[in-house]
Amino acid sequence: MITLFFIVAVALLADHLLGEPPVRWHPLVWLGDAANRVEAQLRNGSDAPQRQRARGVLAVLAVVLLALLPVSLLDLVLPTWLLSALALFVALGRRSLVEHASAVADPLIRGNLDAARTALGRIVSRDTRALDSDEISRATVESVLENGADAVFAAIFWTLLFGPYGAVLYRACNTLDAMWGYRNARYRDFGWAAARLDDVLNWLPARLTALTYTAIGESASAWRAWQTHRWYSSNAGAVMASGAGALSLELGGDAVYDGELKARPVLGSGRAPAAIDIGRACDLVNKGVLVWLATLGFIALGSWL
Repeated sequence: MITLFFIVAVALLADHLLGEPPVRWHPLVWLGDAANRVEAQLRNGSDAPQRQRARGVLAVLAVVLLALLPVSLLDLVLPTWLLSALALFVALGRRSLVEHASAVADPLIRGNLDAARTALGRIVSRDTRALDSDEISRATVESVLENGADAVFAAIFWTLLFGPYGAVLYRACNTLDAMWGYRNARYRDFGWAAARLDDVLNWLPARLTALTYTAIGESASAWRAWQTHRWYSSNAGAVMASGAGALSLELGGDAVYDGELKARPVLGSGRAPAAIDIGRACDLVNKGVLVWLATLGFIALGSWL
């Protein structure tokens, strides 16, 4: 356990000090390029739905194997703890998440809605062109809470279980879901495997994240919102509902995606989010990271004693 604590602490410190690797050298950029090449070879929109799903399964397997290959090679020459810390550092996105959120909050606080909309468009898939201040704040808070699970806690969870292979497997599948996991004509069937695998890998981490938000925020409100939510994704719903309750905010509600208004349930209760709540959401994620690290530290100390 001491080694696991050290791995997580080193990766978090590296993420805090260094942030995302340069785009040119970022392994996730390489992974995305590989995924695009695999898609070009395997996706055939004229196939029957079941054949498209089968092609999607093959595509996921191909990309995951490509991602795990360098890990298996590095495992021959690097100590496991160092490779695990390196893999987790690459998989983590805590600092990047905060920076992207701040890029929305800063111009929003100054009243520059156009700059805030542009920055928001880099982190969400909804149409941001006509959003007002409250809607920008709501979308950003939702993104921070949900990506706190995806880009931070789930990456730590799978690293704790399976070391560097867990970190890379999770990040590869999460990246494929972000690329292919859309319910549109292009990816509804081809991206089915990527979306379902990401759901499976996030099931337990999402609930651990919801439990974390509940423990460090307005606990009664967070628990009630988590247990009563009716979100269409159980993983995202658990995370965002508990986060909404923890912050005493009302999230969710209708939003425009691809030019169409999508009816979404309401999450939590309280006032509508404002620009200042973006920072509060980031603080919730950061405090959660400290709770996880402290918990690992106590467990490691107990095992050592």
